[in-house]
Amino acid sequence: MAAIQFTLCLIIAEATYPGYSISANYISDLGVGPSAIIFNVSVFILGLLVLAGTILQRHKPNIKTLNTLLLLMAISAMGVGIFTKNYPLPHGAISSAAFFFAALSSITSHKILPKNLSKISIMLGAMTLTALTFFSAGMLTSGSLTSTTAHDSAFYIGLGPGGMERMIVYPALSWLTAIGAYLTIKQET
Repeated sequence: MAAIQFTLCLIIAEATYPGYSISANYISDLGVGPSAIIFNVSVFILGLLVLAGTILQRHKPNIKTLNTLLLLMAISAMGVGIFTKNYPLPHGAISSAAFFFAALSSITSHKILPKNLSKISIMLGAMTLTALTFFSAGMLTSGSLTSTTAHDSAFYIGLGPGGMERMIVYPALSWLTAIGAYLTIKQET
């Protein structure tokens, strides 16, 4: 539910932001523009719901490492909703942490998942980490690291900074939806 509500609100925020480009704009631009309330509340709720899930799953010893990584991702996601792009230093660190811990959570979850879903979770985590590496390299080489303006880079492989950022986020949200559904179904059986 956490990832689904965020995905839907992300689409709504993009649609209500005049002139917004999914290629040229950062996702975080949605948190300081006309769609700020939608984006910031939604990303905070994403983190809050994942945090609630980690609390509900805390008694399960076989997911202790996964739960810790999800806890770190949840706190980071909530931080993205609080420390918007208007606060460049904490925002950059917190959003990078959310992406990184989401990828590690995805990869780590292979230990508890059935074989086919396990392979998919590793691939989604690897996709997120790879895209995060390209995105970070693009930020460093384009001068965007010290600017609130998105600049293009060859590391974005034609997708633009917003497109590359989505290559980080979409696999992570896909995995988060899958693991949430899996844990919910497993809980009920």
